[in-house]
Amino acid sequence: MARTARNSSLETRTARSRLRIRRTPYFAKIAKGLRLGYYRGSIAGSWIVRCYRGAGVYATEALGVADDTLEADGVKVLDYWQAQEHARRWGELQRLIAEGMVRDGSYTIANAVEDYLTEITAEKRPTSVRNAKYIFDASILPDLGALQLEKLTADRLTRWRNKLATQAKRVRTKRTATEPATRDVADDEDARRARKATANRILTMLKAALNRAFQAGRASSDSAWRKVKPFRQVDEAVVRYLKVAEARRLVRACPEDFRKMVQAALFTGCRYSELARLRCNDFNADSATLAIRLSKGKIRHVVLTEEGKAAFVNWTLDRSHSDNVFLRTDGAVWGPSHQKRPLDEASYRAGISPSVNFHILRHTHGSHLAMSGVPMGVVAAQLGHADTRMTEKHYAHLAPSYVAHAIRANFPVLGITDSFNVVSLHARKTSQAS
Repeated sequence: MARTARNSSLETRTARSRLRIRRTPYFAKIAKGLRLGYYRGSIAGSWIVRCYRGAGVYATEALGVADDTLEADGVKVLDYWQAQEHARRWGELQRLIAEGMVRDGSYTIANAVEDYLTEITAEKRPTSVRNAKYIFDASILPDLGALQLEKLTADRLTRWRNKLATQAKRVRTKRTATEPATRDVADDEDARRARKATANRILTMLKAALNRAFQAGRASSDSAWRKVKPFRQVDEAVVRYLKVAEARRLVRACPEDFRKMVQAALFTGCRYSELARLRCNDFNADSATLAIRLSKGKIRHVVLTEEGKAAFVNWTLDRSHSDNVFLRTDGAVWGPSHQKRPLDEASYRAGISPSVNFHILRHTHGSHLAMSGVPMGVVAAQLGHADTRMTEKHYAHLAPSYVAHAIRANFPVLGITDSFNVVSLHARKTSQAS
């Protein structure tokens, strides 16, 4: 990191107040060819930066208001040290522009997002790109899209992150003209934790786009977003899964075409998108496995039980190898979000509240494996986790453990549960009246 340049005439507001008011700025040299300038006004001054480009040509940029009468905020009102940091960043950008490493002109967060989406199109599945674009359009670009990367500050990003964590949940379904765009959400600890976890995921996506812009030389520094940290301890897993009786009720409540998808999810733990694109030749009856293709860029083999194998044999019988295993009643494939309404309706008919989403079916498969004592490494392989960290986060507390076994086997029976003869006062009055 470059050493800060001292200047006794500009460092403090008291020293600056002694300067004579004039039309030309007072300059302090902060690096070779780079000067920080201060305009002394009648009430307050302002900061500029000037860079020498050679052949007698200078580039100049206004940085912000000096903290002569207002407290510095690091964004619009700058003290001497903050102005110097902004000047160095701008000077580095000018160097990169001169060397042809960074494009000249304004480069905004919207430009960075557009470049990012274009570049990942060749790397990720279309649905992943589509989902990323939705999040950028809904949660990032409205507030940050017009900001230039070189003027982006950690404070601005932190305020945006905090806003995400406190705003109401978005409603994706269509609404009438009289319905609000958002619905009220619970304000308990779990709801606040969930909103912070969502803000963390959106922040991660934004950082991915900005980091790619920095690595491609479209930004001179990544310090602004590196300083913004995610909320801590908000991703603690609270796994919801269905008991066997609930799973049976849910399956019986589903329409025939969607029932197969739900059964398959419970048998395999596969994601909705993986089952929607599953083809008949992905099922191997000899090994009783499914080949899940393009799942996060990989291929994994999901092991089926005898019950699961029998179901897939029936679903793929006399079908072409290239056919989708699961189709809607009208012969169309299951598309994005087609699962939500059938699951909501089936949950209501099955008496399961709150409604089940498709990921809970995946959690149900993993949870029952963990509760049956299946090693975490095996559960991770079945679900397609890259390693056991995610698996342990969600399912380790369900697995039989030495600690739980030791406590239950050795803690004495206190005999205190039946020591109180408590009778309901209401019941006692009723019996006396009769």
